[in-house]
Amino acid sequence: MSYTQYPSANSSNENQPTPNSEPKKNNKNTLIFAVLIAALIGTWGYIIYDKSKVKEEKIQYVDRITRDSIDRSMLQNQFDLLSGKADSITINNQQLQGALAEKNSEIQKLRNSIASTLKKKNISAAELAEAQKQIAELQSKIEALYAEIERLQAENKQLTASNDQLNTEKKQLTEEKGTLETDLTKTKAEKARVEDLASTLHCSNINIIAIDLKGSKEKETTKAKKVDYFKVSFDIDENRVTPSGNKALMVCIYHPDGSISVSAGSFTDRNGKTIQYTNKVDINYEQGKKQAVSFQWNPGNKFETGEYRVEIYNNGFKIEEGKKSLSKSTFLGL
Repeated sequence: MSYTQYPSANSSNENQPTPNSEPKKNNKNTLIFAVLIAALIGTWGYIIYDKSKVKEEKIQYVDRITRDSIDRSMLQNQFDLLSGKADSITINNQQLQGALAEKNSEIQKLRNSIASTLKKKNISAAELAEAQKQIAELQSKIEALYAEIERLQAENKQLTASNDQLNTEKKQLTEEKGTLETDLTKTKAEKARVEDLASTLHCSNINIIAIDLKGSKEKETTKAKKVDYFKVSFDIDENRVTPSGNKALMVCIYHPDGSISVSAGSFTDRNGKTIQYTNKVDINYEQGKKQAVSFQWNPGNKFETGEYRVEIYNNGFKIEEGKKSLSKSTFLGL
């Protein structure tokens, strides 16, 4: 009898997998796949992050370069404007002296420093910051100098106005002084003229007598043929202005034909006319007293018929005048 061989339960279990062995294998594969996926994601993430970082740094670098360029350009513009203002101050105020000249020198030194910094090809942020600081200082110094110049100009304008006023007042005072001096000169001249006039002697009571001398006896006559000389007398009036002392009297005696008799010299009267005189009579005058004066005159030849004129001058003024007429002798010389 043959027996059919059936697999036993044991042999069947050995060749077939157990219920738990298949899930373990699947879990392992899943883990490996997950690790690979995570690694891939990480790699791509790093690549993306790195590219993003590089891009950001590039942007930041470009921004920094742009910003530095803008800052430099802005600073250069500010510097140019301030330099123009500084040049304007120097041109319009060529004669800056003292403290102003010193301040202007400081400004020029600061300008040179800023210009030197801004000319650098590769300028750093620190240098730009220093340039900006110096530009602010430059602006402050220029504004201070400008304000000082304006103050000085205002003071100078005020001083000029005061000086003009003083010059005007000086001119007025000079004119007034000139007027006063002129008036004073005129007053002095007038005073001198008045004193001169007042000091001139005055005569009165002139009397001319034709004398016919018989021996030692004098006889008055009117006959020209009989006259030996004229006896002229007059009074010098009292004068409280004329000082005492020797006084000269110029006597002019004119013939009937108008000619001067025996010119002894000449003088100039107060009208500027030159006058010939016949005789000069000197007297010793005493101030404030009346004084009688007399003298004799003979022409040196015979007297003529007609009117003789006697003029007496003192100090260039005619102070007295008298006339004497002589006639012809009658029948038998009487």
